[in-house]
Amino acid sequence: MESLTVPPRTGHKTLLYSELVTQLEGLQSDIAILGMPFGSAYSPRGFTNDQTNAPQAIRDVTDRIVRAPEHYDFDIDGPLLQGRTDIRFVDCGDVLPDLKIPGDHYRKAELAVRHILKGGGLPIVLGGDHGITNPVLRAFDEVGPITLVHVDAHLDWRNEVNGVRDGLSSPIRRASELPFVKHIVQIGLRAQGSGRPADYQAARDYGAVLISAYELHDIGIKAVLDRIPSRGNYYLTIDADGLDPTIMPAVDGPAPGGVNFVQARALIHGLVKKGRVVGMDIVEIQPAKDTAAKLTCVTAGRLIVNLIGSTIKAGYFDK
Repeated sequence: MESLTVPPRTGHKTLLYSELVTQLEGLQSDIAILGMPFGSAYSPRGFTNDQTNAPQAIRDVTDRIVRAPEHYDFDIDGPLLQGRTDIRFVDCGDVLPDLKIPGDHYRKAELAVRHILKGGGLPIVLGGDHGITNPVLRAFDEVGPITLVHVDAHLDWRNEVNGVRDGLSSPIRRASELPFVKHIVQIGLRAQGSGRPADYQAARDYGAVLISAYELHDIGIKAVLDRIPSRGNYYLTIDADGLDPTIMPAVDGPAPGGVNFVQARALIHGLVKKGRVVGMDIVEIQPAKDTAAKLTCVTAGRLIVNLIGSTIKAGYFDK
C-alpha cells in the first residue's frame, strides 16, 4: 500500500487541532487538510523557495488562528465545528517529492485528493506555490462541472516557462484545458505580473471573467458574486498576493489595493450558499517575510476557519 504523505515535522502536528491521518486509502472524512509544499520549479533555485515552508508555518500558528476550538467564533456564528461531534476533521500531512522520480509528487497529490473526495471529504490544500493547483484540480474530474474561482493579483495564464507547463505561472491556463472546468472567474487582478499581452488575450478568448481589484472595490463583493454562475460546484484557489499586503504581506509580489479580509470572507460565505464549494487551496505564502505577528499565516488560517464553519452550518456534512 503506497504511502502518499508524511506527518508534519514540527510545532503543531496538525492544523486547527484536527486528527492526523496519513493513511489515505479508504479514508472517510468530512474536512481534510492536505499540505502540498512543492510545485514544479522553473530553475534550481525554485526547488528551495520559501513557499515550501508555508504548510507547516500555517499549522504552527494554529493557536493564534483558533485559541480553543470549542469557543464561540463570531466569523462563523458558533464554534469551529459548530458543536458537531460527528464531523471528522483530519490533517493528512504533506505530499513530498521523491528525488528518484522527479515530478511524481504531482501524481501523489492528485491521488491523495482522489482518496479524500472518494471518502466524502472536502479537501483544503496548503501550498506551496501556485503550481500545486494543477494536480489537485485534476482529481475533481468525477465531481461534475467545476467553476474555478481564482483570487490573485496575477493572471496565471502562461503556457510555459523554461519548458515547464505546470508551474506557478500556468495553473489557470492548465485549468482551462480540463473538460470538466466549465467557468473561470478571476478576482483581484492588479499591478503587473508574469503575464504577457498574449496571455491576457488567451484568457479573454476562453471567456474567463476577469475582475480587477479596483472593479471589486467599486461594485462590491455582492455584485462580483452575482457574476459567478449559480448552483455550481466551486473550487476556490487563493493566491496570498490576491489579498491586500496590509493583511497578507509575506508574498513575493506585494501589490497595494488587493482584496480585503471582509471581501474574502464574504466571497467564501457567498459561494457556500450559492452552490457547493468542493475544494480550496491557499498558496504563495513566504513565511520568512511574515511579520512578528505572523499575520499572513493567521489570515490564511482565518479564511480556512470561515470555509469550515460556513460549510458545516450550511449542512454540507449532514448525514
